[in-house]
Amino acid sequence: MLKIYNTLTRKKEEFQPVAPPQVRFYNCGPTVYDYFHIGNARNFILADLIRRYLRYRGYKVKFVQNITDIDDKIIRRANEEGRTTAEVVAQYTHAFFEHIAALGIERADVIPRATEHIPQMIAFIQRLIANGMAYEAGGDVFFRVGRFEGYGKLSRKKIEDLREGERVEVDPRKENPLDFVLWKAAKPGEPKWDSPWGPGRPGWHIECSVMAMTHLGETIDIHSGGSDLVFPHHENEIAQSEAATGKPFARYWIHNAFLNIGGEKMSKSLGNFVTIDQVLAHYPPMVVRYFFLSAHYRKPMDYGPESLEESRRALAKLVGGIETIEKVLALTSPEGEKNDAPATPDHAAALEAIRNRFCECMDDDFNTPRALSVLFDTVSQLHEKRKQFDHPHDGTRMRAYARAAVALLRELGAVLGLDLTEKALGGGTEIPVEALLRVLAEALSQAQTSGAHELADFLADRIAGFGFTYSASAGWQSERPLPPNASGQLMDILIAVRNHARQEKKFAIADGIRAALGSLGIVLEDYRAGTLWRKE
Repeated sequence: MLKIYNTLTRKKEEFQPVAPPQVRFYNCGPTVYDYFHIGNARNFILADLIRRYLRYRGYKVKFVQNITDIDDKIIRRANEEGRTTAEVVAQYTHAFFEHIAALGIERADVIPRATEHIPQMIAFIQRLIANGMAYEAGGDVFFRVGRFEGYGKLSRKKIEDLREGERVEVDPRKENPLDFVLWKAAKPGEPKWDSPWGPGRPGWHIECSVMAMTHLGETIDIHSGGSDLVFPHHENEIAQSEAATGKPFARYWIHNAFLNIGGEKMSKSLGNFVTIDQVLAHYPPMVVRYFFLSAHYRKPMDYGPESLEESRRALAKLVGGIETIEKVLALTSPEGEKNDAPATPDHAAALEAIRNRFCECMDDDFNTPRALSVLFDTVSQLHEKRKQFDHPHDGTRMRAYARAAVALLRELGAVLGLDLTEKALGGGTEIPVEALLRVLAEALSQAQTSGAHELADFLADRIAGFGFTYSASAGWQSERPLPPNASGQLMDILIAVRNHARQEKKFAIADGIRAALGSLGIVLEDYRAGTLWRKE
């Protein structure tokens, strides 16, 4: 049974949607006045993760994520740049979709915009005025916080404490300093819409309540967002929504912890933020996604180059481990062997156990660090068995299991939104061609000075076929541009030369090639069917 930590109750609860298998899920989306910062990415990745896992578990998810396209910050940016709010919104909405796609985040089923729901917001405010929960004052409309008995139940803040802690200048038109705005009277030069209270625009809190209920109904299953939204935004959403309907607004509230930088919460208001475009200029998107998955979503994280480099190394280890298994399978599988051969009953049970362990981790409030450990453990187990893929009797059975296990790893990776292929690393695993050429030059020199003429000729022929010539005086000369996979082709030559040296009993040369490649972090593995290489 999936258990979710509910901010409303401060405990893990069994997930029981209103009308299973349907799940109605709302996430607070971006305010599009700038590129979102890396801390916001945690919220968007978490929502995508929850949606993916719920679908994997058989739920039918309707996911709504809004675009806030009218707000003080948007108006301020437009005025500063001498542009219209529509131009600012268009630029950063487009950027938002580009960046979430790069991070492996699927678009929501419904992406409502605040400005497309003004009539519904006006009707909702009228409903609150009619039942005495809101009042108009000078063209603004305020919510009566004191009349909502449950105010503070999400944030655990008490009205008395909030009054004592009031620091802003009190608006004399408010009945209570804590009353929050539902409708703002228009100011000169601002976008505005007609309303029963005069020209104006909606307040921030009312936007999410109305968009959520318009597309998901009066009681939704999950509402998520960053922990900075618990108060006042989500608290106010609950107050106005439940005051209007008399029903619970959301059954489960999920909030991710802050991303810190320099020991302080990252935020645009503090000015200590890094935007997503700045991060993606230096790190592959899957590394950024892995970074967030490496910690539980309710645990604060520290952002920095060291953390992202650690995530890059971990993802490279996972991807490299899977791709090495695939290389061993390709090398050891006889021609014509079916890739979809069924696993034996004991292997099928082992695969199911892996899937169950993964789901147990995710069922525990989406515990991604533990889920990732299942993937690493599975890769390690496959590597312990990889020599058996070449076994003359058990090889067929073991290869069938390994293929199924690799497919399962990619399946579970997709549940986490991770691309577990070399592409995820952004080409960072390429071996420097210059280093491989030095190894070739040393092997050729050893062959020539030791009198291994046949081996020297063999090496020279292979190099010539690749488009290179070598001399001690001039070094390497290339007759044509290097192909895209030059390092891979050079590795093939080195392996062929090493194997030829072993056949000729020139073990010093063969061992020299292995040692030189080892210094580059490249390991050679010998099988009956041949030799493969992998990066440590």
